[in-house]
Amino acid sequence: MADTLSLSVQRVRDALQAHGFGREIVRLPASAHTSAEAAHQLGCEVAQIAKSLVFRGRTSGRAVLVIASGANRVDEHKIAALVSEPVDKADAAFVRERTGFAIGGVAPVGHTEPVTTLIDEDLARWPEIWAAGGHPSTVFRLRVDELIRMTGGRVTLVKERARK
Repeated sequence: MADTLSLSVQRVRDALQAHGFGREIVRLPASAHTSAEAAHQLGCEVAQIAKSLVFRGRTSGRAVLVIASGANRVDEHKIAALVSEPVDKADAAFVRERTGFAIGGVAPVGHTEPVTTLIDEDLARWPEIWAAGGHPSTVFRLRVDELIRMTGGRVTLVKERARK
């Protein structure tokens, strides 16, 4: 991997090892800025992609990481209720500052600051899922129980209701 990838990807590797998970971080043939792009390159279902969305607490300014199934749209009102304050989608500068990652490559671990983590209950439907490895072109495979253990995240309903 090029040096520009190495620092953030190495931070994820180190965090995985610190949590006792020796996972291989895979470099995709091309950047995957969407769950559909990642799923296509991996040959898996979009729902198996654990996409990371960062929100900013309007009152506290804290970072809230939502790890959602790639097939789901996240309901910001549900997130706000779960963290007891209104939230907004974070901009690129906030995401980089609070997590150390660029949007599209936010890993579930290896953040530069602690984040509140919520995990989409729909991810538990799959025996394995794929999460970002610190860069939009890197991912690693894991199980939902491992995701919960490594992040300390809360499993909950985060998706929007189906639109009619």
